Amino acid sequence: MEIGSFLELSFRSGNEYRGGDTGVARLNSGRAAIYHAFRLTGCKSIYIPFYQCDTVRDFLRRKGCDVRFYHIDENFDPVDLEPADDAAVLTVNYFGIMSYERIKSLTSRFKNSIIDNSQAFFARALETSFNVYSARKFIGVPDGAYVLGNGADKYLSDYPQGYSSDTSAFLLQRIEYGCEGKAYESRMLNEKRIDGEDVSLMSALTRKILDGTDYESIIAKRKENFSYACKIFADVNKIDPLIYYDDDCVPMVYPLVCEDDSLLGRMLEGKHFQGHWWSYLLDEMDPDSFEYYLSRYIIPVTVDQRYGKKEIDYIRSLV
Repeated sequence: MEIGSFLELSFRSGNEYRGGDTGVARLNSGRAAIYHAFRLTGCKSIYIPFYQCDTVRDFLRRKGCDVRFYHIDENFDPVDLEPADDAAVLTVNYFGIMSYERIKSLTSRFKNSIIDNSQAFFARALETSFNVYSARKFIGVPDGAYVLGNGADKYLSDYPQGYSSDTSAFLLQRIEYGCEGKAYESRMLNEKRIDGEDVSLMSALTRKILDGTDYESIIAKRKENFSYACKIFADVNKIDPLIYYDDDCVPMVYPLVCEDDSLLGRMLEGKHFQGHWWSYLLDEMDPDSFEYYLSRYIIPVTVDQRYGKKEIDYIRSLV
């Protein structure tokens, strides 16, 4: 027990969004959580979509997993996916705008299902699957992920305790310096740490922040901003973000698809710091594939809790 000495940062407690769940694994990153979920299935191989961050693929391979891939079509449906009984299938809740019923319908086809809710932190867990959530895409934390599902807390004693405070200065620097320069350099150090880590338990710092977060305000603001973005981008967006959306969805971003190769440059000049997702696919996918199309043209518009109509109007002016 430590008593006295200097004061540390303090947070409210008792608010952790997943704090009341049973059978939960608190881990260090989304990719580690996906591996943990795959381990829980006991399967011999795992199918993941081509349209997915390469860090997931690389981490699973580093852990010795037999990784296989499937395509998606323009409706985000799997193409020609017929897994064996000893194979797991990773289904992605893209952009956080896929409803519970949509995900339930997709996963019902597979015996061993893992749902990647990294882009959908508030999505309801499906009891028949393992559900993965990434905290730092929705809350200002240095790392952190959850796995929910029957027996998700198995194997946790195999993993070491994670620590994140040594590379979390970027969270404070963002407040004083903005997101460029010093803060960005610090953030990249944190990314480098995560890239080099194995599976570990969620850091005490991350859990402390998560336990003191006002989630209801985050939910309300993201839904409000997404709804507004749907209105003002409807005339230029080449995809329909509402096709699987319902009132329970809490989006990560607004997925804007414009067939304009110069748009990203204008966005960055205007200091809207979002990039094309997973551009590595441009070197790996057929130019006629939907994955290639998305990687080339999609720009995730920021709709998070820090902003409102003024900022979204500004982004629209850049477009």
